[in-house]
Amino acid sequence: MNNDRLLSFLGICKRAGRLVSGADTVTKAVSEGKALLVLYASDVSENSLKQVLRSAREHAVPVKQIPYSKAELSFALGKHCGIICTADKGFADKILTMI
Repeated sequence: MNNDRLLSFLGICKRAGRLVSGADTVTKAVSEGKALLVLYASDVSENSLKQVLRSAREHAVPVKQIPYSKAELSFALGKHCGIICTADKGFADKILTMI
């Protein structure tokens, strides 16, 4: 996997307005059926992740850990975050091929 390409692509998703960040916002997107793929940083706390994982399981949304810390992900996206999701099928498919 080319890590720089994945971070760059996540930045493109954010600029396109197709990326949601934050545990509460991601959980809401999953429960509303808008999220197609959930990603989380390698150092996200278990408490932050628990509710997102439960909701993703209930709604059959794939969840993947990415090999970045919250700091690296936040720097790439220009916003403090550790859990993100996308609601765009094209972006979700491309991210899955990059992971």
